Amino acid sequence: MEREVLIKKWLSNNLNSQEFQAFKQLEDFNELTRLNAALQDFKPQELESDIELERLNIALKTKSKKQNNWLKPFMRIAAILAICIGSYYYTTTLNTNIATEFAQKENIVLPDDSQVKLNAKSTLAFNKKSWEDARNLDLNGEAYFKVAKGSKFTVHTTAGNISVLGTEFNINNRNNLFEVICYEGSVKVEHNKTSRILKPGESFLILDNKLVERPKTDDTSPFWINNESSFKSMPYAQVIAEFERQYNVTFSVNNIDINEVFSGSFAHNNLDIALQAITIPLNLAYTKNNNKISLKRE
Repeated sequence: MEREVLIKKWLSNNLNSQEFQAFKQLEDFNELTRLNAALQDFKPQELESDIELERLNIALKTKSKKQNNWLKPFMRIAAILAICIGSYYYTTTLNTNIATEFAQKENIVLPDDSQVKLNAKSTLAFNKKSWEDARNLDLNGEAYFKVAKGSKFTVHTTAGNISVLGTEFNINNRNNLFEVICYEGSVKVEHNKTSRILKPGESFLILDNKLVERPKTDDTSPFWINNESSFKSMPYAQVIAEFERQYNVTFSVNNIDINEVFSGSFAHNNLDIALQAITIPLNLAYTKNNNKISLKRE
């Protein structure tokens, strides 16, 4: 077995008895074990790797050829340790990323027991390691949040930031649409130079880059978490886009004004009934061909 493979398996404490015997035969076995013992209390966060590497390079240049030969095993070990340390930092600072596909929803429990329900074709990212210091998330798509009380909780989107302490709210950040609805507590929404505090039932809607005022709602949660999409005076383009996400289909339209306003809803568990729900109110007909749907005026 190659020397590097043995050392990697030794570092991960994964050598079997036969491999360990081979490992003991390495010429630098004693140096390896002594170095391992010296590093038991090693703390990666205290290592200034760039400075230490530069010091090592300067020191090596001043050594004799004999000394350099003696240090070669340690240089190889240092290289392996550098990879391990780099892996440690990468895995402990990497964000947790969650993505949903067409017709998929995902329930997420955050490190503080806050709950998130992620709608279809959406992504959410957060960092577990830094969560206690800063409850920050990145959202692209739509999600419903039940936030545990605690420090400031901020959701970052491409359209704006939403900050709370402990509350329930929904964010929908799609193409040409940015909507925040508060269901419990209070929510601070920041969009460009606009900042607004929302109370239960209040919403903040940006549609096609325009602020749209909405009446207060009596709803206690968004419809989509119960597998139904609901729309109040929304452009038909938004309706068919959400339909595509929930059913993994694509629409083609013929002589239809997709900016026409639509109010209504459709369920997520029956394609034909859902199609009737979004076509009959507008006197539209549809045909299906696999996952492609054509709409036209009757």
